[in-house]
Amino acid sequence: MSYTRKLLARQAALGRPVRIGLVGAGQMGKGFIAQIARQHGVDITAVADVAVDRAVAALAAAGIVEVVRDGDLAAAIERGEHVVVDDAIALTRLPVDMIIECSGVPEVAAKVALASLLAGKHVALMTVEADVTVGLLLAKIARQTGAIYTVCRGDEPVECLKLVEFVQDIGLEVVLAGKGKNNPLRQTDTPEMLEEEARAKGMNPRMLCSFVDGTKTMIEMAALANAADLQLTQRTMLGPEATVPTLQDVFKPKADGGILERSGVVDYATGPVAPGVFVIGKANDAVVHEELSYLKMGPGPYFSFYRPYHLASVEAVLSIGEVICDGQPSLQPIAWNADVSATAKRALTAGERIDGIGGGDVYGDAVPAEEARAGRELPIGLASAATLVRDVPQGAVVTYDDVTLDETRTIVVLRKLQDLLLAGGLFPADELAALVRQS
Repeated sequence: MSYTRKLLARQAALGRPVRIGLVGAGQMGKGFIAQIARQHGVDITAVADVAVDRAVAALAAAGIVEVVRDGDLAAAIERGEHVVVDDAIALTRLPVDMIIECSGVPEVAAKVALASLLAGKHVALMTVEADVTVGLLLAKIARQTGAIYTVCRGDEPVECLKLVEFVQDIGLEVVLAGKGKNNPLRQTDTPEMLEEEARAKGMNPRMLCSFVDGTKTMIEMAALANAADLQLTQRTMLGPEATVPTLQDVFKPKADGGILERSGVVDYATGPVAPGVFVIGKANDAVVHEELSYLKMGPGPYFSFYRPYHLASVEAVLSIGEVICDGQPSLQPIAWNADVSATAKRALTAGERIDGIGGGDVYGDAVPAEEARAGRELPIGLASAATLVRDVPQGAVVTYDDVTLDETRTIVVLRKLQDLLLAGGLFPADELAALVRQS
């Protein structure tokens, strides 16, 4: 049964639709609101944005023009009305079933996720930067509260995870999972260098910078590695040139003519592969190998499974069905195999406050988690909370010893707790194995 039918059946049984509270009415949030407003069995009940008028405008664009801004908001929701607030945490105190975060700010995402779970509400993040920083802890908290924590559908890590699951479900070995990167890796680019290009594309320069300097790709592949229990090919990954027809030729073990040292890894491809995601599967059975070749999948035994798109907020609504109807997350960490470390774009000076993701100070580099832990490397998700206490040369990894952190930031506190639990063995293997079965 489709999610539309399941959600309508739920509405008929309960007498009301799924109530969604959404944080952030910017470009991504506005698109999400438009999609939810068109979905059957679901209602965009409450929207939080620091600029309330932006939330009102986003709802109006979706055809919802009557909104409540003050008074007894819970009562208004029970009457079937729509409300707007300027405080994201206020959503957790309202009678909504699920909170979706679209702020794009890791600190906001972490705070919203924690508050939602402690209030017993399902929460879905569009800000994957928070997931690669504190997602393992948030997933653990969710299991304790009975709520569900997830990253939303629509971004590359989640859609690639679905391909991984498909390849596993049909009995193939997952050799590699990855995505296409549609621009060269230029790790020292700054927002100022990209202003003209950003203007032409209608983008925020910092957002474009996070794509060009590789931070976004590193974050997405780290999230995939942690959710699929795969490893990075190496620090920074390889990022070879490839085309869709050559994916299975490039991403196979060196012994068979490819570039990989081992199977069960993640990486990305440059060239005309973006905006797609892909998985290379190996048929280890001769009969299956022959059947796949007969079905025009190629000569094998390595076969490429390719999805040519990811639809961001357009398909993010699928997470509502997965959580509410199936009781399952779309993506959450089941291991901690990869981290994303802050690395200096320029020579950094003691006393400076790091400007964070997409800025001119640091870029994110995907790193095996054990290596990052051994080197005390600063996660990129904490960079904007860091002030340098000593100089860091260009190209060097920023470490915890190089900075002081703003201890008032929720994401800082959560990361410290996650690190303590990991170091203390309090993410036991049997618990994670149970999570794999649930997912």
